[in-house]
Amino acid sequence: MPSNVNIHEAKTQLSALVARAEAGEEIVIARANKPVVRLVPVDLRKVQRRLGEAKGLVSIAPDFDELPDDLMEHFR
Repeated sequence: MPSNVNIHEAKTQLSALVARAEAGEEIVIARANKPVVRLVPVDLRKVQRRLGEAKGLVSIAPDFDELPDDLMEHFR
């Protein structure tokens, strides 16, 4: 069950509330006894990428670095 705190308490105890949320507790902040926001930790899990997982999905044309003469004029 989430812990409910009012906005005034949240302002004065923000560091402690953030620490509790980081520990896994759900904190609900209320205004006039009505819940308005939920304080929960951000999920920062890194995605594991495997070398070569896009193999075969990308192809480069043999002439990828060739430009038409009229366009090449702008680079000289």
